[in-house]
Amino acid sequence: MPAKVIDGKAIGAQVRSEIRSQIENARRSVRLDAVLVGDDRAASIYAQNQAKTCAEAGIEYHLHTLPSSSDYSDIAGRILLMNTEESIKAMMLHLPLPAGVDTERVQSLIAPEKDVEGVNPANIGNVVYGRRSLVPCTALAVLEMIESTGIALRGAKCVVVGASNIVGKPIAVLLMRSEATVISANKFTMNLSALTREADVVVAAAGVPSLVKPDWIKPGAVVIDVGINRIAGADGKSITVGDVDPKVSDVAGWMSPVPGGVGPMTVAMLLRNVAEAALR
Repeated sequence: MPAKVIDGKAIGAQVRSEIRSQIENARRSVRLDAVLVGDDRAASIYAQNQAKTCAEAGIEYHLHTLPSSSDYSDIAGRILLMNTEESIKAMMLHLPLPAGVDTERVQSLIAPEKDVEGVNPANIGNVVYGRRSLVPCTALAVLEMIESTGIALRGAKCVVVGASNIVGKPIAVLLMRSEATVISANKFTMNLSALTREADVVVAAAGVPSLVKPDWIKPGAVVIDVGINRIAGADGKSITVGDVDPKVSDVAGWMSPVPGGVGPMTVAMLLRNVAEAALR
């Protein structure tokens, strides 16, 4: 029997509806201020889509643009100025930044209470202490999707494949906070497939196309595919695939699709963080 689909679009739509109701009931304006540096086409399109998504949720969207010639001082100066502006409660930084600018160094300048992407090291560290409001959006999305299946996480065996600072590690810590037994795996992990075969939950966030195979998965397990990889399709055109082989759906009990899974939920979690930061 094929795995049940964990529909990120549907769950995300429900979250956005709840956010809109929350904002309407609060009778206060909520806005997101975003910084876009340069003229990267993909980032510009994302910013346009983000403005539309915010509007649908009842959130104002203010885009601050800087030229592609901006260096670290220019970008840092804008971030620090926005930190001091009382009218700005929620802010984020579009990527990529110009070559030579240290992204993590700039992100660490965003005031933690305004950092709705949860990329400031202070917010990432707060995950350990149980603060979920402004932790990385993708990590929150993954936890929400796992919880949507109804699985009891307390005592469950979970394997997170991939240990990046803003995705893999925060996901692992959130699962630990739910009292699951968690293994955080990386490219040096030995006998990875043997570990995943014993897991009740497998989260694939390694950035490797179709890494997780059907024989890696315990029948009935929950599988969350965080991967977004662009590869050449059979016709030579670029297609988007995840870190999980689609045939895993023949073994898993629940599985998130790519696209349409973690991506839409991450957007919803960003909007939730915006509302949380603005309405505190």
